[in-house]
Amino acid sequence: MLRVGVIGCGYWGKNYVRVFDELPNSSVDQVADKVQGNLDKIKAKHPTLKVADGHLKLLDNPEIDACVIATTASTHYEIAKDAIERGKHLLIEKPLALEPAECESLTKMAKEAGIKLMVGHTFLYNDSIRMMKNLLQDKESGDVYYLTARRNHLGTIREDVSALWDLAAHDVAIFSFLLDQQPISVSAVGGYYLRDDREDVCFINLRYPNGVVGNIEVSWVDANKIREVAAITGKRRIVFDDLNFLESVRVFEKGISLDRSVESFGEFQYLLRDGNIFSPKIDRREPLKTQCQHFIECIDGKSDLLTPGESGTNNIKTLKAAEISMSQNGNEVII
Repeated sequence: MLRVGVIGCGYWGKNYVRVFDELPNSSVDQVADKVQGNLDKIKAKHPTLKVADGHLKLLDNPEIDACVIATTASTHYEIAKDAIERGKHLLIEKPLALEPAECESLTKMAKEAGIKLMVGHTFLYNDSIRMMKNLLQDKESGDVYYLTARRNHLGTIREDVSALWDLAAHDVAIFSFLLDQQPISVSAVGGYYLRDDREDVCFINLRYPNGVVGNIEVSWVDANKIREVAAITGKRRIVFDDLNFLESVRVFEKGISLDRSVESFGEFQYLLRDGNIFSPKIDRREPLKTQCQHFIECIDGKSDLLTPGESGTNNIKTLKAAEISMSQNGNEVII
């Protein structure tokens, strides 16, 4: 039985408490939060839970085997460092930290200490995203041309990070997962409409080693809520719609290719391919529960981490490059 401590009892923290308590091979022994109101709320739902008003009190508890860090992003590095020094396995909500050097430091420290360090990129544990990857690997899909993502809605407005760090982090991780590649450059622009110091709207363009390009749009001010990822290939258009619970993945067997068999020199013919539209059957498990179960299996040595410190570091390198590009009015930045 894995005994878990949860640091940070806000939106994600309280969900981690629920999930680890529901799993048969783990339990939450203690939570910590600097906000007394958060502790009062979690205590009301889980009366037997131990609470602490500081993370060190939890980390010094010898009964805790592993910790979840679900605090504000700016605190991740220091709390994670304290946890590793005390021998606790770690599941850290994205982002791993705010600087690539901090991410690399935590990853190195965890490896040297024999600690499992996992980053909470929850969408990579979503069965619909996994189905999308399987479809892209199918030869019937052809080569991947480009990826697009839109993640727009009114609120929730984060006070500690911009829309880039809060929303685009998901799609950067999804793109890397689908392609099994990291982007090599990024160009981005953003807009300030709600505050003067953080972008509320961002448009990000990514380039990958094999010529694939990616485009991400994120917004806190668009009244039309959208959570969509699309892959355009030589033979298909594959779309993940997180708001469509009945058909979360749809496949359009349509595409266009160039026929170079035309005899006349310099003449080519574009071939249009029209086919069926279908939605594959998907077992819709709760992604957070799948992620937490995977974390337990990795600690038990039954599986390798899908989202280790290295993947969290790569994600932050991309976001930092996008941030630099926005400060330079969209100049391309090599990652």
